[in-house]
Amino acid sequence: MFSRLAKVFQKARLLCAGVAVATLGGLAAVAVSHAASPGADILGVRLGGDAAETRLVIDLDRGATGKVSQDGSGGRVVMSLPGVEAKGALQGSGRGLVKAWMIDTVQGSARIQIDLAGDGVIKRRFLLPPADGVGHYRYVIDIASASPPRATFISRPTSRPQAPSAKPLPLKKVVVIDAGHGGRDPGARGARGYEKDVTLAAALALQSRLERSGKYKVVMTRSSDVYVPLESRVQIARRAGADLFISLHADAGADTTTRGTSVYTLSEQASGRATKFVSKDDWFMNASLSGGDQGVRDILFDLTQRATKNRSATFAELVLQRADPHMPLLRRSHRDAGFVVLLAPDVPAILLEMGFMTNVQDEAALMDAGRRTRFMNSVGDAIDDYFLQQSQVASR
Repeated sequence: MFSRLAKVFQKARLLCAGVAVATLGGLAAVAVSHAASPGADILGVRLGGDAAETRLVIDLDRGATGKVSQDGSGGRVVMSLPGVEAKGALQGSGRGLVKAWMIDTVQGSARIQIDLAGDGVIKRRFLLPPADGVGHYRYVIDIASASPPRATFISRPTSRPQAPSAKPLPLKKVVVIDAGHGGRDPGARGARGYEKDVTLAAALALQSRLERSGKYKVVMTRSSDVYVPLESRVQIARRAGADLFISLHADAGADTTTRGTSVYTLSEQASGRATKFVSKDDWFMNASLSGGDQGVRDILFDLTQRATKNRSATFAELVLQRADPHMPLLRRSHRDAGFVVLLAPDVPAILLEMGFMTNVQDEAALMDAGRRTRFMNSVGDAIDDYFLQQSQVASR
């Protein structure tokens, strides 16, 4: 018995060490070998970075292991992903250290050929499971310069025509807007109206702001006066592959002088509740962690959830900064709670209490179309800030 326990602890310790090596921007990137299922497909290819270090990301519908046959010598990197198929020949021009890339299928394996613009070597490669709002696997290849780049200039191609088969990049971020309450659930009542109507009007204004930018795919949990169960709102976000979730509400209080905006993120005490909530439908466990010991799953779940909570907190602070000129902030404006809509372990989420329906001034501001639109525009600015910050972290 003691011998078996020792083996389990050793396995968990070794996995933790592997997880720590592959971390990007606070998200635990699990470099675990996943045997590719026959017929796994390539969903897309993305590039980022510069002449010092360039990252190539291959989006997959299932896990895969990679094999290197040429590591950069001779100006080319060649790898294979056994069991993965490329639908025809995929190719495109590059950036940074990558001059061009091509993926085709050879004897049941996807072959990746990367032509380098300079001297480069594979610095690291790892597999990211579905997490942090991304619903698919990502095989990451980091190529670093074999010699320090010159400070005087960075060589760039004069033109970079896209091959017809290549997808236009970057992909739009998916933002899910949740208008609180609705239908038979009116929410808080003010002197002039109900919370459900204020949240819907605000959600539609925010949707309009984001869609005008052309940078986002917006998904609404409701766009009319209907009742949507709380668990369904979270499931809508996860099915959409949400990169961000924002739930809009308006508060109520016994003291009618209390007013102001506040933002909630998931509390530490609610982490256990999140585990039980998610496990009911096996969202995270089935999608990301097929097979393995329960102890191993718990470790990976905790790592993913912590990274998501950090991103949620970052977004919450950005919303408060942008909202401040438009609405007064409640004392201790960043709060935490165990609200159901915040429980998804891999989708950064906040619940925004826009103001108090029970306060005359707040209700007037929330029911005024012009002031409400300006408020939601500021939330849209915070969303822009958030994704810009995340892209800067990822490119380091």
